[in-house]
Amino acid sequence: MKRKSNLPRYTTINRVELSKKEEEEYQKIKEEIIQKKINDENFNIQQNDIKEFMAQEAISSQKIFNKLTDDLKGFGKIDSLLKDDNLEEIMIIGSNKPVYIYHRTMGMMITDINLTEIEIKQIINKIANYVQRKIDKQTPILDARLPDGSRVNATIPPVTADGSTITIRKFKKEQLTIFDLINSNTLTAHLAAFLWINIDGLNVRPANIIISGGTGSGKTTTLNTISSFIPEQERIITIEDTLELQIPQEHVIRTETRPSNIEGKGEISMDVLLKNSLRQRPDRIIVGEVRSKEAMTLFGALNTGHSGMGTLHANSTHETITRLTSPPMNVPSIMINSIDFILMQNRIYHPEKGIIRRVTEVSEVVGMESDKPQLNNIYKYNFASDTLEFTAVSSIAMNEIASMKGLSNKELLNELREREKYLLKNINNKRSIYETKDIMNKFHDS
Repeated sequence: MKRKSNLPRYTTINRVELSKKEEEEYQKIKEEIIQKKINDENFNIQQNDIKEFMAQEAISSQKIFNKLTDDLKGFGKIDSLLKDDNLEEIMIIGSNKPVYIYHRTMGMMITDINLTEIEIKQIINKIANYVQRKIDKQTPILDARLPDGSRVNATIPPVTADGSTITIRKFKKEQLTIFDLINSNTLTAHLAAFLWINIDGLNVRPANIIISGGTGSGKTTTLNTISSFIPEQERIITIEDTLELQIPQEHVIRTETRPSNIEGKGEISMDVLLKNSLRQRPDRIIVGEVRSKEAMTLFGALNTGHSGMGTLHANSTHETITRLTSPPMNVPSIMINSIDFILMQNRIYHPEKGIIRRVTEVSEVVGMESDKPQLNNIYKYNFASDTLEFTAVSSIAMNEIASMKGLSNKELLNELREREKYLLKNINNKRSIYETKDIMNKFHDS
């Protein structure tokens, strides 16, 4: 006996429901279209082709036509979920089981959608074709992306014993900006101004930053938003497993890893892309997620004068250091000094506000003691008051910027306050990431 779920229900709208007879006719037409595609690789199905197939079978149902058209344009039953900008995650856990979603404000919910194994595999194969990757019994795991940039992980048996699965991490149609993060209290205007000064480095000393946190904490979103602080004259190269970053710059090269084929050949790893990027004269290297031996290459680049940013899975700043210096990354402790700041971000359950994302700590790497990197706390989150507090007495990176720019520490702190005021002055109106970048560029004209 199945236990009834107590999760909130998510009801889909405008979904095409077919009668038993219509479902049989729909499946018949669909099989004919699939067979036509198998026999002719150059065949690209259009709406007129659907009408011809239906006419040949004397089928005139508008509902069947609409459902086939939805299949042609999108991903069948889950299309309405993909179109809902309030959803963060779509989770298909197997055949004839309800599809789960993670709502941005409601949290985990259960939908009224059930998919057969055939329907799940059709969605998986369509995604695999889009990214030109294979998924089969020899390679039963697929990491991919949808045309809108949403991240996809799919599995098929024998990896998942109860049937094929799909997990889709959706991104908002409108990319969040630094103003959105300030408004949502993910970070403060003071921290945003602090990061702005350190990322552009007043064109003399740009900082290297690692953003750490757990799954779904918003690391990639924060990395994307603070990239608007990178000076527009810089050449940026991004390196990712699956393309997610939308850097609001003109001079950007986006690169993506590629898994090996069925023969175990053709893999292009993050480490390979990172080494190649060093031959492309980058001013700034941005790594979507540091997780393996590419860490050694990245820190080698940072130690030889390149500037970089990236994300990493960890639960604290100290754990970040431990992960970097342990297998499989194995970064020598002495090289950790090439990082200036570690920014911790967490997803937190607040008793009144529900699920919230907060920058909970910013620490500066300040040197070595007994072969261990030492950290200086710059910002610390206060859980009781839900505020981020500036706790630093001084910052080595800020002091070096002031020295190299010929400014006193007082003058640099005044610059920070002016940037904070500028951010707060421009905070209210909704803007795109590119309009936000233009606002950053106009700061010195104000």
